[in-house]
Amino acid sequence: MTAYETYLAIKNNMKKTIAGKDDILDLVIITLFCGGHILIEDVPGTGKTMIARALAASIDGEYKRIQFTPDLLPSDITGINYFNMKESEFQFLKGPVFSNILLADEINRATPKTQAGLLECMEEHTATIDGKTYTLTDPFMVIATQNPLESMGTYPLPEAQLDRFLIKTAVGYPDFQSGVEILKRFGEKREVKTASPVAKLSDVTHAMAETAKIYCHDDLLEYITRIVETTRNMQGVVLGASPRAALALLMTAKGFAVMQGRSYVLPDDIKKASVPVLNHRLILTSSEMLKKNAAARIIDEVLRKVPVPTETVFDGRSS
Repeated sequence: MTAYETYLAIKNNMKKTIAGKDDILDLVIITLFCGGHILIEDVPGTGKTMIARALAASIDGEYKRIQFTPDLLPSDITGINYFNMKESEFQFLKGPVFSNILLADEINRATPKTQAGLLECMEEHTATIDGKTYTLTDPFMVIATQNPLESMGTYPLPEAQLDRFLIKTAVGYPDFQSGVEILKRFGEKREVKTASPVAKLSDVTHAMAETAKIYCHDDLLEYITRIVETTRNMQGVVLGASPRAALALLMTAKGFAVMQGRSYVLPDDIKKASVPVLNHRLILTSSEMLKKNAAARIIDEVLRKVPVPTETVFDGRSS
């Protein structure tokens, strides 16, 4: 299957479980195709965990879930070497990170030491245990969730770890029709049927390779760079977006192009990607942090300031 066909197959399969959240499903699938990780922050009961389960059920891969708690240890995530009495030797017991889709549920409830145990796994796709480095399976994607309402017993993710997430988003409440549809689907029994896989791991890795090869015109590369540079000079921003953020914006824009069945990036792809990619990468002043959706509003202002390339043939053909 092409990347576009794989995208459609996965999304249509997820829609059997998730009602009325097409934009969130798109972001989750884009994150998978870009080889990144996603942080979903929202109030309880909005379907964050169900989205992760629906994605895992749609691909023929291994799915693991970790419930983050204050007493969770890094070894509970990566694995341990234990002494096998029968064999009279140490053996390695793999942790949940050795999977394709890892749900890190309520990630902000674990201590910073445990949160840091995921940093190497997310960035390098490796895990080092007792001095030995293991390579994780490919693809490997972390879907992390957190509840923004409760602060007691939680440990906010530091900026360095937030930067490891390609995208940060919120699910939000369903609209009226979607709410009715949820009641129709799950009103009789709470148990959600597990969907059958519609894509092989080879389809996913092929889609990842195809997404990486999406063409982006030099004018659009300059457009991305201007957006990132402008965030560093905005009022209310202590620290703007980094070069890693620019790379993330490029990758996500390519993902939006795949969703449209295109082999090249358009300015609209970059605009759509800007808020979910940059909103958690801006460090704001204390006064701005108190305002609702402050980062998103600043990014929207940046997009209005930066001129959009308009007279270029973006598919790479000569004009």
